[in-house]
Amino acid sequence: MKITGSTALVTGANRGFGRHLAAELLSRGATVYAGARNPDSVDLPGVTPVRLDITDPASVAAAAELAGDVNLLINNAGIDSRANLLDGDLDLIRLELETHYVGNLSMARAFAPVIAGNGGGTILNVLSVLSWVGVSIHGAYSVAKSAEWAMTNVLRIQLAERGVRVAGLHVGYLDTDMAATITGPKSDPAAIARIAVDGIEADAYEIVADDISRRVQAGLAGGVAALYPQLP
Repeated sequence: MKITGSTALVTGANRGFGRHLAAELLSRGATVYAGARNPDSVDLPGVTPVRLDITDPASVAAAAELAGDVNLLINNAGIDSRANLLDGDLDLIRLELETHYVGNLSMARAFAPVIAGNGGGTILNVLSVLSWVGVSIHGAYSVAKSAEWAMTNVLRIQLAERGVRVAGLHVGYLDTDMAATITGPKSDPAAIARIAVDGIEADAYEIVADDISRRVQAGLAGGVAALYPQLP
């Protein structure tokens, strides 16, 4: 789809990767709604702040009513509770699923008719390399992102006939607050935002944005032995 002249809503756009996505869209001539639970925290000039909690159905419905001219939805809002699957707080694990899976599904359900009614467009789900491979420290996050990936695949099929393209962005650690305690390699979020928007403009269904995601994607065909060589 053409970014110049489009109207986008980016969730979690008050900071981190979401803010970079909103800035990149603005730089290419898009009109941008910036979703955040606290719209006063949105400090990017040129965007329209929107109060939005993707885990609250009433908030999602209100955002869809307000932003009725959207033809691009970027589901970026997320959390990483670091909850351990074996002994972590089940409420935190549920919150991961409520956010990444149910919340983003709610956004897609609310905005798909809006996008279709505006002549078609795109939904981009910001996924993760951890939707393809599990890591203990991010167990709940990985499970929730895997569910979001599966949801992305199903919605892609269901919405194609309505003129709504559903894409997924796979990426590893970004240099944002969410990964502040990670000491390994991190990508520049501004650079990944450019790659993501390039992918949207190219009508890509799957945007694999960095080397680690490409390596893990290639390893999927090798099964458990390829992805988890540490197992006995």
